[in-house]
Amino acid sequence: MYCIVLYFYYFCRMNIEKTTAQMRKGVLEYCILSVILEKEVYASDILQNLKEAKLIVVEGTLYPLLTRLKNDGLLSYRWEESKSGPPRKYYQITDDGTAFLWQLDKSWLDLVEAVSQLSTKNNIQKDIK
Repeated sequence: MYCIVLYFYYFCRMNIEKTTAQMRKGVLEYCILSVILEKEVYASDILQNLKEAKLIVVEGTLYPLLTRLKNDGLLSYRWEESKSGPPRKYYQITDDGTAFLWQLDKSWLDLVEAVSQLSTKNNIQKDIK
């Protein structure tokens, strides 16, 4: 019996972790563009903002996403000489990026409302507790 309990604990935990990771990946563009909307930023500034929001992202995830956003015309960047080390790339949102962010924001708010409505309707939190 103990083995069955351990198996289900491990199985459920692994699925929750995978699902949670997928949910986080799904909102990364939105979060990154939100950070960059405020001001021009260096990649480490983006990572710090995401970390403070408890969205831990590694450089290996961030840089390909920044490149894709730049190639899609949603971001641009400029190089700035650093006082210590190599030049730094500073990112800024483009007009197309701002328009895309507003669309994402509306989609996000619609999604949050729909999910909240479903979870409230079905008493999910009540049933879990």
